[in-house]
Amino acid sequence: MAPGVATALVFGSSAAVLVVEIVALRLLAPYLGLTLETSTLVIGLALAAIAGGAWLGGRWADEHDGRRLLAPLLLVSGAVVAATPFLLRGAGAGVGGAFLLPVTATAIGVPGVLLSAVTPIVTKLRLSTLDETGAVVGRLSGLGTAGAILGTVLTGFVLISRVPVTWIMVGLGVLLVLGGVAVHVGSRRAVGAAAAAVVVVGGGAAALSPSGCDVETVYHCAVVVPDPDDPDVRVLVLDNLRHSSVDLADPTALEFAYVKALAAATEAEFPAGRPLRAHHLGGGGLTLPRYLAAERPGTVSTVSEIDPGVVAVDEQRLGLVTGPDLRVRVEDARVGLRSVPDGELDLVVGDAFGGVSVPWHLTTREALEGVHRVLRPDGVYAANLIDHDPLGFARAEVETLRTVFAHVALAATPDTVAGPGEGGGGNLVVLASDAPLEVAAWRDRLAARDVGWDVVDGAALTAWVGDSPVLTDDYAPVDQLLTPYARATPARR
Repeated sequence: MAPGVATALVFGSSAAVLVVEIVALRLLAPYLGLTLETSTLVIGLALAAIAGGAWLGGRWADEHDGRRLLAPLLLVSGAVVAATPFLLRGAGAGVGGAFLLPVTATAIGVPGVLLSAVTPIVTKLRLSTLDETGAVVGRLSGLGTAGAILGTVLTGFVLISRVPVTWIMVGLGVLLVLGGVAVHVGSRRAVGAAAAAVVVVGGGAAALSPSGCDVETVYHCAVVVPDPDDPDVRVLVLDNLRHSSVDLADPTALEFAYVKALAAATEAEFPAGRPLRAHHLGGGGLTLPRYLAAERPGTVSTVSEIDPGVVAVDEQRLGLVTGPDLRVRVEDARVGLRSVPDGELDLVVGDAFGGVSVPWHLTTREALEGVHRVLRPDGVYAANLIDHDPLGFARAEVETLRTVFAHVALAATPDTVAGPGEGGGGNLVVLASDAPLEVAAWRDRLAARDVGWDVVDGAALTAWVGDSPVLTDDYAPVDQLLTPYARATPARR
């Protein structure tokens, strides 16, 4: 086998295994949640497939003519990869999702095993003498790793931000099939081009090892910082981001501007003292649930908080006492929302963050349709967002909300709502409802709390949003929309 053909096959097939692994995380998040367990499942399946493929490929290379094996490996892999988005979504939407895990194992395992078998087969074909075994094995192994790295970077920084995940997988499948056809007909030039084009793979993320933590949770480095000016105030810091300020003596005392904006929204939208049924997507220090319990006795709040370590910190360091009127469930927010009956809630609060961004699977039209389902006809969805100029994510999220709810309004600093290029950014609070929003009352309440924010709705909000895309489960480049500004890491206040 020619060196160029061998290089292209090993490079491309190794890269293709990564796209299946990483895109599978996006495809599974709406059904299993974007949790550590989901990530572990997908990574474990992929690693098992890679190991199995390397072992089987070595045996097949010794027992058969490797040239006859390569085309079927690519063709079958391509067919499964192209079908993966439809298989996973079909299984996830099926009765109880009973077939989701077997389908996931098949969708990841089959191409993982077959594509990982390519490297040992090509290695055997390239060996002409035992004297060069080390050089051939080492070079092809290095090329496979390089292919996976380059494919990961290209997909993470380019493809996912521009192409729906369905078409990434379908396109990859088609390229694998074309590569298989080229191998079958023996066109070495076509083999090289097709296999190299397979490098359309996966997105990667680096996890920083935190230090100086009070508690190392599953997801965060958690620190509780006392306020030097008030012995009753504690600030919850997660991964160097100030998430919540809690006054242990007075739950109605609010510090962060976005929490004041959320509180002002409840005051504007619901009569004073009226008990509410509320559900909170994300817990943090549970500042708003505690505020509602104090200001509106009889309010029942449930909270979906994915990190059990954060809940433990709330209980042990921030004085959280749960009961019939305040229940905290350790669960993914989108998955947990499914257990809420239709039309049960007055208020849903979105305040879940992974770092400085809302987890992408909570931002999409499909996720917001789930919020819409559980709200009463006059119910309100209130969400906290973080973004920076030019506010690509915030604009896209507002546009997405406008496809689900009849009325949407946004509050933020004057620079933020002024338009792109004004240097605005930080926290924004958006309200959405099928009933007309009390925009004037919200503006008055914000002024009374001295927040210093403006409120926009109607035509002004339409102009602010511009031609922003609608986020969907198939296309939600939240990280890419935020990436140029993530380094700012704003405090949540």
